[in-house]
Amino acid sequence: MRAALAMAVPALPLALAGHADHAVYTMLGSLTTTFGRNLPYARRARVLALVAVAMTASVGCGSALAVWAQPRDGGAGAAVTVAAMAVVAGAAKFACDAARLSGLGAVLLLFSFAVAANGSTDPADILPQTALAATGAAVAWVLAVLGWFVHPDRPQRLAVAAALRELVDLWEAAGTGNGHGLVRHRATAAVLQAYRTLGVLPPSAAQRGGRGDTCLRLADLAWALLVGSARRVPDDPTGLARNLRRQVRLLVSRRRRLPRILPELAVPSLIAQGAAVPGAAPPGPTTPCGSPTPQATELRATQLVTGRDAPGRTAILLVPALRMVLGTGLAGGAALLFGLGHGYWAAISAAAVLHSVNVRTAAQRAVQRTLGTMAGLMLALGVLAARPDPVVLVLVIVLLEFLLEYVVARNYGLGVVFLTPLALLLTDLAAPSRAGDLVQDRALSSLLGVGIALVCALVVVHDRAAVRARRALTACRAASARAERALGERAMESFPAAQGQLAAAVVELREADDAAAGELWPAEIDPTELAAAEHRGYLLLERLARA
Repeated sequence: MRAALAMAVPALPLALAGHADHAVYTMLGSLTTTFGRNLPYARRARVLALVAVAMTASVGCGSALAVWAQPRDGGAGAAVTVAAMAVVAGAAKFACDAARLSGLGAVLLLFSFAVAANGSTDPADILPQTALAATGAAVAWVLAVLGWFVHPDRPQRLAVAAALRELVDLWEAAGTGNGHGLVRHRATAAVLQAYRTLGVLPPSAAQRGGRGDTCLRLADLAWALLVGSARRVPDDPTGLARNLRRQVRLLVSRRRRLPRILPELAVPSLIAQGAAVPGAAPPGPTTPCGSPTPQATELRATQLVTGRDAPGRTAILLVPALRMVLGTGLAGGAALLFGLGHGYWAAISAAAVLHSVNVRTAAQRAVQRTLGTMAGLMLALGVLAARPDPVVLVLVIVLLEFLLEYVVARNYGLGVVFLTPLALLLTDLAAPSRAGDLVQDRALSSLLGVGIALVCALVVVHDRAAVRARRALTACRAASARAERALGERAMESFPAAQGQLAAAVVELREADDAAAGELWPAEIDPTELAAAEHRGYLLLERLARA
């Protein structure tokens, strides 16, 4: 709803005033809303402010390039535009990966730049188009942070609720004898993400004297259940999962003030079921969830937990960015060589496929992209054949944006079904063309871009993923050794940092192994070593909690 409103609010007045072609640029700016949607409001405001500047700059630079290079005339100007799109795609991919912005961030920045770079060539349009993009981005920013006045702790609640949902899956799997592996990894990652959202380290509750607001205490309980799962399961995992679901429903409710934590999730009850709850007090009256500020010592540990200071991380991010530059450049150049209209769609299709973790996911994206595009083209052809007036076209685009944002997080292929007509209708709104020509150009460009992207994913092979896996294994072993030393020395003050670093190392180990498994360059690590290191880490987390 927020994404649809961000598009509709600035675009509809322009369309009603007879300037539907200008509404395209406000819609490009409104794509800002797709970033950072799960962040707490204070952090979301900062992140989206930077994204809004980047999105506006993409439109402004694209408009200026269109005037200077005149890509519609072909020749050197079109080639320069293709090269510029490749550079923008690579830079956006690197920046989004470095900032850990999930979703299709790099593709959206490239899309905004490409549409503007292949748009109006009138110098007088540069500033108005940039201003319109800034307006759309500003509206998206306002809508993204507006919820703070209604439910200021909503992102924190949802983060903790997500962690509890993953624990439900863990206990249900434990009840069937499958409580390890991927399910536990997802639960660990979700609990760590909840702590990051709250701005604190994984517990201990003893640091807070057993007190804290609702979300903090539920996060501590989630942590206790997680680390306790390494050694044993509760006596009644089904009942515990049922109670966790009830607590999730309370968390995601729209009540401004949360009720008490469920008595069934009180500490004595959990201890009776075998969970290790470090020094927590029984739940009493609670206060709304907040975002306490970490102390200076915790800030450094939080950086370690999030992996922002991991050695060699910049080098690891270079290979995906290089693939993006090569793929988008070759796809755009091939479209130019074959004389395809709207050839920049080939570069965007290549970017969408290469905006992935490894070769395996790129291949999956290619299949989903192809099937979704074909279905989406039929939908677009039906809309264009009806010849709607500009206002109706804007409304259809807003509806497609709503459907896209609703389904893309669940299934990328379904998202492409709505993304394809959305992009086509935006193009038609800016510069109307024959429906058959638009659909044909999009089909050929998409197939060309997907094919070139797959080749690039296979050709640009490097050992960075294997290096990441080996480093993750080394880091996990080192974190385990630090935890054992802390346990041996009974250094209680070092337990929280040891817990956080060990949990993050275990999560990174699994993610690095999965990424390396999807690349052509083998990691050459014995799988039993990885499994042993992961299991040792979880056992040590349980020992730290009990100590």
